[in-house]
Amino acid sequence: MSLRRRTRQPHIVAISRVIKLFANITKMLSYGFHALFPAKRFTLPERAAPWLSSKQESSIPRIIWQTNFTNRVTLPVYLNYLFNRLMAPRFEYRFMITQARHDFIEKNFSPEWLESYDKLQIGAAQADFWRLLALYKHGGVYLDIDAHAIWPLGRVVPADIDELYVTTRKGELSNYFIASRPGNPNLLKLIKQVHQNIVENQLTNVFELTGPGVFIKLLDQADVPTVSYRHACNQGSFTNEHFQYIDKKAGKWTKEQQKVSIIRQNPPSA
Repeated sequence: MSLRRRTRQPHIVAISRVIKLFANITKMLSYGFHALFPAKRFTLPERAAPWLSSKQESSIPRIIWQTNFTNRVTLPVYLNYLFNRLMAPRFEYRFMITQARHDFIEKNFSPEWLESYDKLQIGAAQADFWRLLALYKHGGVYLDIDAHAIWPLGRVVPADIDELYVTTRKGELSNYFIASRPGNPNLLKLIKQVHQNIVENQLTNVFELTGPGVFIKLLDQADVPTVSYRHACNQGSFTNEHFQYIDKKAGKWTKEQQKVSIIRQNPPSA
């Protein structure tokens, strides 16, 4: 596997700024829309075919994965979804809500991993674990529900690489964008570490227990392909905490972990 480093690409950065401006305008207009139509929600599909067919072979399957506590979302979240489809017209789309994530893990993985997943009480931590398992099983590109591509996804994720990880403004690895082939051994390492963290129950922060902290701890950027967020994917341009959690007050993980422990001491009974 060859490592690809993205050097400065000012044209992508310039385009990303235009996208951010457009997205922020739609976000501001959405306050008025939902003031007029407070109960209006849009439905994210569980599965959607690519808009355009592709004959190109790719190590990383052309699938976008996303998850959320509900598939009924506000206008900004739905616009974010549509924009990702526009930037990845040759990608299939797959989406799971909370119960579907549980069912997926129960069907495809060991009872031990399912038990660890079921111990997680915070949705973001569950989503952290699930995204690794979904990509390990099927491969594809995972995007957080508020994340959007800033360059055509087929170019961000070339056909001849096995994995790609995003780096943040601080230059650290994150997990809001992950691209991987199925059966990636690096994903297996991450899965096993998250499972171990849950079993040991020593960490009290989602970031370190299941989130980017696990990537930072286990993956050396010298050994894996990375791409800067400036050239791949941004967060929070189309939507924000208000629109994401309008039907689940204090639903953001930073607030949830202040009220409940991340790990349930006794898993729920069947």
